Amino acid sequence: MKFTKLSQIRANPENPRRITKADIEKAAKSIQEFSQMMKLRPVVVDETGMALGGNVRYHAMVSLGMEEIPEGWVVCADELSAEQKSEFIVKDNSNFGAWDFDELANKWSELPLVDWGIDITELVGSSEEKLKQEEKELQPYKKVHILISFDIDTVDNDLLDILEKLRKINGVEIEQSAN
Repeated sequence: MKFTKLSQIRANPENPRRITKADIEKAAKSIQEFSQMMKLRPVVVDETGMALGGNVRYHAMVSLGMEEIPEGWVVCADELSAEQKSEFIVKDNSNFGAWDFDELANKWSELPLVDWGIDITELVGSSEEKLKQEEKELQPYKKVHILISFDIDTVDNDLLDILEKLRKINGVEIEQSAN
């Protein structure tokens, strides 16, 4: 079966993947900037037009106000059994690999990775975590961190005096933040 109108397809109501408005906006931007990708990674639907894979891309096309589906943007997988459809839905949403953050940082950093869907906090966090782990392995842990939270409007002067005395002790660091 060939699907040529967006109204012929629909999102999977039981899609196991969470989809946010931000995900849809990023996908819509991607479609606008690099539409050839849709032929390379089409929305996959069953014989009824329900999306088995590509729910975010489907929602992005809807958000763009598309009515006609360009040739090759939707593929019908009508030969799959019910079990195979379920397997496809899960596997299509699975990430079987992991990013090599060193490779991304060293050889791909000049590219707009964030715009392409890479969560750069993972990249930065990964490097920071790696450094922390290396430091931990090289030297014994020498600091103790204590978190004290209090409502500044209800604290008495005794506590403020204690904090001030702690600040004056050599090697003691106090970070202060408010929320």
